[in-house]
Amino acid sequence: MKILVADPLAESGVAALATDHEVDVKTGLSKGDLLAIVAEYDAIVVRSQTTIDADVFAAASGLKVVARAGVGLDNVDVEAATRHGVMVCNAPQSNIVSAAEHTLALLLSLARNIPQAHAALSDGRWERSDWTGTELQDKTLGVLGLGRIGTLVAQRCHAFGMRLIAYDPFVAPDRAARLGVELLPTVEEVLERADFVTVHLPKTADTVDLLNAERLRMMKPTARLLNVARGGIVNEGDLADAARKGVIAGAAVDVFAAEPTTESPLFGLPNVIVTPHLGASTEEAQDKAGTQVAEYVRLALAGEFVPSAVNVQGGEIDDVVRPYLPLGEKLGRILTGLAADGITGEVTVEYLGDLADADGRLIALSVLTGMLGSISSEPVTFVNAPLLAEGRGLHVREISDPQSEDYVSVLRVSGVGRDGRMIRVAGTLLHPGERERLIEVWNTPVDVEPTDQMAFFRYDDRPGVIGTIGTGFGEAGVNIASAQVGRPGGSNEAIMALSLDEVVGRDVIDDIVEKIGATEGRGVSLT
Repeated sequence: MKILVADPLAESGVAALATDHEVDVKTGLSKGDLLAIVAEYDAIVVRSQTTIDADVFAAASGLKVVARAGVGLDNVDVEAATRHGVMVCNAPQSNIVSAAEHTLALLLSLARNIPQAHAALSDGRWERSDWTGTELQDKTLGVLGLGRIGTLVAQRCHAFGMRLIAYDPFVAPDRAARLGVELLPTVEEVLERADFVTVHLPKTADTVDLLNAERLRMMKPTARLLNVARGGIVNEGDLADAARKGVIAGAAVDVFAAEPTTESPLFGLPNVIVTPHLGASTEEAQDKAGTQVAEYVRLALAGEFVPSAVNVQGGEIDDVVRPYLPLGEKLGRILTGLAADGITGEVTVEYLGDLADADGRLIALSVLTGMLGSISSEPVTFVNAPLLAEGRGLHVREISDPQSEDYVSVLRVSGVGRDGRMIRVAGTLLHPGERERLIEVWNTPVDVEPTDQMAFFRYDDRPGVIGTIGTGFGEAGVNIASAQVGRPGGSNEAIMALSLDEVVGRDVIDDIVEKIGATEGRGVSLT
């Protein structure tokens, strides 16, 4: 079979591909050039330069697999690939060690002012007294995001004798304890206590500008901040002001909101270290990405199981189960969105009514995929979801019950939040057409169609609240497609579930919460 390598790939990867197949290395192709030749190939391997969009899939009559030699899949239209029956896979673990080690390199450089001292001495200035540093031993490291990379950083910093604290609402406390990490309930508490803060969060609507001027002022004036995760999580202008004015002692940044870039307010500041997104730039990471993705392409072309497939699970799926997979993912995302402080330990997935007779294991995987997809810094698939959940101390309990009072089948998902309260959501499919309905939120009956963008409020029911919520979204330019109010029996509390046409910012939700005196308000993206 023929394989096109469209972006630079490590020689080891190309050699592994060429063992069993014909390989053409053609980098720097324009879209027109790619469209002209793509029908010849059974597989395409890319990194980040080449975009594989719907047009390419439409022209690729014989394409079986697209492989990304790296983690992110921003340049591959996975939905279009799925429509055309093309598998998409990546190399999700290829760079985690390199990213963790780069974080450590920046941490040490920041603590000891190594780049600044080097620059001064290279320029002919002996400035020994100007660049006095600080020891890491007995300092407190705050880790925002205790996923794979955050965990590796924590383990390595433990060896320096640092005290470890972290914020990650989706890591079980006993899992953190085994790592020697104290979990804290909020980002703010980590910022207030830490001497060094390192960011390892995914970039989502909730984490963009997470570290802004207000939160940076919560840090100690002697504290330092590192971001080797994603650009945009730290507001670059606010960070530059904080470093310039002595709000914090310094920063080290490897990622930027717009890349590539040669302009940033962070450039040129004496207490800020910058690198051009070097987290994965090691020979070993490049080799791992190439050889891992070559193995996955080989498996895909042989029709075998591919561990990193992100859109093809393999094997036949029961016709009863299949339509519930998208609903399960949505319920998982909603559960995560409602649990602002995270879910502890166990997630319960219930199959009620006729659904109880089916093998629901894939549905449980779809729920995990939805839950972890919005909080993980790497793509989450049916294949890796259990492993990622295990790493966070989460496990799934499945219950089947043939009894369902109001619907033929119901899928219900629940978990216990950090505050000890049960959070439960449920949905069903309405025949004909198998339209999805969200029928329970925060343990309260509702009836609303889930859409890509949703919002949920919990408040004391009284006149005028619905109008205030509508006005709030209207002033923000957000159109409400539908809304439903539910009330638990014997309670004056109300739950409002809204389907929205646009993405809603956290500031809009917070403003409405304040205006209506809500106990809780959440915006949730289901995409």
